[in-house]
Amino acid sequence: MRNRVVIVGGTSGIGLATARRLASHGREVVIAGRSAKKLATALAALGPEVTGQTVDARDEAELARFFAEVAPIDHLVVTVTGPSGTTPFRELGLNHIQQHIDGKLLAHTAAMRAALPYLPTEGSITLVSAASAGGSMPTTAALAAVNAGVEGMVPVLAVELAPLRVNAVSPGVIDTDWWSFLPDDARAEAFDSIAASTPAGRVGNADDVAHAIEFLIDNSFTSGIVVRVDGGARLGAPR
Repeated sequence: MRNRVVIVGGTSGIGLATARRLASHGREVVIAGRSAKKLATALAALGPEVTGQTVDARDEAELARFFAEVAPIDHLVVTVTGPSGTTPFRELGLNHIQQHIDGKLLAHTAAMRAALPYLPTEGSITLVSAASAGGSMPTTAALAAVNAGVEGMVPVLAVELAPLRVNAVSPGVIDTDWWSFLPDDARAEAFDSIAASTPAGRVGNADDVAHAIEFLIDNSFTSGIVVRVDGGARLGAPR
């Protein structure tokens, strides 16, 4: 089993849960995130088995320095997100769309490019998109476009970079701080409504997604796919 995993975006939410799961199963984990405060909190929670650095995934020079320092690596996981929240299309300014592109699509791309010289051919890249890609939920046009862009790279890179494996996980509604743009009562109401219309009968948690990421790292015969982790919500079948 190849052991060193770098998680860009590993200081909170899905990235943090992935770091915790992988470290508990014997992986050597290095996390990176923009916020020094979040990094310190994450490292304190994860324990001495996990190391990390402050890195802005939108900055190519910072990424180049980071990967040169932590190399060699075996697997890359990118869980970076852009702005949280949703915006009606009539109110969607181009600057806001650019923030989504910079914060996620370009950050994922830059992280992969910076890591590539240090990844072995038997290693892997796992990206995290979202169920908004290919969805039809009003007010999510920017999210849908950016996450579809992330997913669109997966089959191309799985072939172009082979035998290095490239996959993605597409989470549905996951109870993380991404939803903090909603007040607590509105958030609870939204989660209850979503859970009632999802075959699994609940919203997801960060470890649900981390489990899927771990599978994609471990399974050496899986490449070029997007794993849906949405409790069946895409089926549109209420309980």
